[in-house]
Amino acid sequence: LKGKKVYLKLIEEQDIKKKISEYPKGYITRKKIRGSFYFYQQWSEKGVKHSRFINEKELYELNNLIEERKKLQEKLKELYYLSNKSNYVDCILMFKDSPVIDLIIDNDNSLIIKAGTIHNSSLLPIGVNNLNGTLNNNLLSDWWKERSIPTSRSGVREALEKLNLLNPTSLIIKCHGLSLTDQYWLKEKEIDVSWKDINFFDNDFSEDIGEILFGGERKDKPINFSSPDSTSIGNLKKRWKIINGKRVLIKGGSNPFRQEPINEVVASKIMEVLDIDHVNYSIIQEKGYPYSACENFVSKDNELVTAYQINKISKRYNDESVYQYLLRCSRLLGIKNAEINFNKMILVDYLIANEDRHLNNFGFIRDVKSLKFIGFAPIFDSGSSFGFDKINEDIKPFDDILCKPFKSTHQEQLTLIKDFSFIKIKELDKIPDIAYQTFKKYKSIYLNEARIVAIIGSLKKRIAYLKDYINSLN
Repeated sequence: LKGKKVYLKLIEEQDIKKKISEYPKGYITRKKIRGSFYFYQQWSEKGVKHSRFINEKELYELNNLIEERKKLQEKLKELYYLSNKSNYVDCILMFKDSPVIDLIIDNDNSLIIKAGTIHNSSLLPIGVNNLNGTLNNNLLSDWWKERSIPTSRSGVREALEKLNLLNPTSLIIKCHGLSLTDQYWLKEKEIDVSWKDINFFDNDFSEDIGEILFGGERKDKPINFSSPDSTSIGNLKKRWKIINGKRVLIKGGSNPFRQEPINEVVASKIMEVLDIDHVNYSIIQEKGYPYSACENFVSKDNELVTAYQINKISKRYNDESVYQYLLRCSRLLGIKNAEINFNKMILVDYLIANEDRHLNNFGFIRDVKSLKFIGFAPIFDSGSSFGFDKINEDIKPFDDILCKPFKSTHQEQLTLIKDFSFIKIKELDKIPDIAYQTFKKYKSIYLNEARIVAIIGSLKKRIAYLKDYINSLN
């Protein structure tokens, strides 16, 4: 009888797969060209993206067929779940103590298999809905996977071997999906537990995962997986610690110069001079290496919503730049003063020659009770700057410096700022000496005098260019 059931499920699975293959792939997108809107079907096949124009007569029927394909794919996913139910966990995605949505999670890799009943749509993470307000399962899965340590993290492969895990996503469910950047978490339906009992803002957490991520050996005692280190993103080695009652993030640097931690301190001192809201960093030494340390700027009463999440709430128009698009999305969410804060960040990134201001390391702070945005998050994660990975001879003011997220060069990105009244020009003259003294304080075999001189020389030239540029606008 059991064999017959398996056989029937295989037949049903093959039938669904056959039907899926008969429906059109991809999605429909709208483009604005010279004031008129045109529709296109876009899809990927064998790693190659395809696109074709759709006329209005075809639009309605094609949209229905694509939606039918999605339903069949969901049915196939559910069939897999029913066939392997013992591997999955029935959970509720919680927001503090409020149920948000029922989820079925794969116990092996912590990924979402199925999204079920929505208990409170207003508490769904920002950026997981379609434009019509309905839940997009793919966007929800993407948001969930973004909580995981990336496979590109330095030392993560060695850590996974010590933990006997195949991939870093496996860690998420082991810590209830808790983090120190928001109040979302996973509650297994069969377990009686509340937010106040397990959240990392109020409760102590294990340092076992952090020790292993920093190269430590696995101890004989069982691993305690209750740690925010399991949901920390980014490529550099990092871990959370509780120091004097404060939640502190410790982050390392990359070879060959391990300069990023010191860059964080210099960048924070520059922003202090310019009166720009920022996260303060200090340096700690562990096993002879420098690490940056900063207190968590998120509390149990608010959360960080990244630009990556925000730019998913609306479709980007064809004639809209990344900068304009993100500003529009910010306005749609009722976020005030987004433009001036983007401009301050652009200015800082120009001065420090930041090469990695991606959409996941800046954003906004939202109050978790009112769900209203408080303002721009203090500027953080500025370590990939000041020629951090270049030899001394290649540390130049403008050449070969990567730029994100709005333009490909910092000089181009600077032109997005139309009003520099937020900066006191005279304060710029203080920056080179402050930067020099800070770098000199942490001089080492990685950061010698010649390297510091090259960094400051490049910084002075960027400041001179900036002053000339601002004067040319007046």
